[in-house]
Amino acid sequence: MLPSIESIKQQRLKINLTQKQLGIEVGVSTSMINQIESGRSQPSYETAKKIFEVLTNKENQSAYTAGQLCSQSIVSIKPSNTLHDAIKKMHKSFISQIPVFDGKKPIGVISESGIVAHYENGNIEIAKKIKVETIMEPIPPIIDYKTPANTLGPLIKYSKCILVSKNSKVYGIITASDTLKMME
Repeated sequence: MLPSIESIKQQRLKINLTQKQLGIEVGVSTSMINQIESGRSQPSYETAKKIFEVLTNKENQSAYTAGQLCSQSIVSIKPSNTLHDAIKKMHKSFISQIPVFDGKKPIGVISESGIVAHYENGNIEIAKKIKVETIMEPIPPIIDYKTPANTLGPLIKYSKCILVSKNSKVYGIITASDTLKMME
């Protein structure tokens, strides 16, 4: 079953393809694409199928991968560091979360919201001395660098960040602000 014919224009615009370019790829005239998009003409099943195949292929070609979107400069912290250390690193790097690494292995994440929650529970000077490992959140999701970036929305919605791996090693990090780059 094919998607709705009414969605052709939206899909075409989403991937910045002109009517002329789509017509050439499908093997029909620009005028035919215009008539289909405006509802003045109904394409045959074969033409509609070809249009959606072209749109899908072009969308997959134009999509970023996680490896292209991620920052390869990862600011990290050790589990034995204090919250004060984490706060200083966050401020210095203008970030709101830091993955926690034990050597080269990611074991958790510390975030502004997690730190604030511990400040609310008592004395700030005592809270600053708390070890990161005692309040870190679970390890963020780790995805392959070839993962299409357009699939990351649900992950970043529920995670502080996403780690990107390449050849079984952490390669980069994706944060919510990185996903905004896709929208540009």
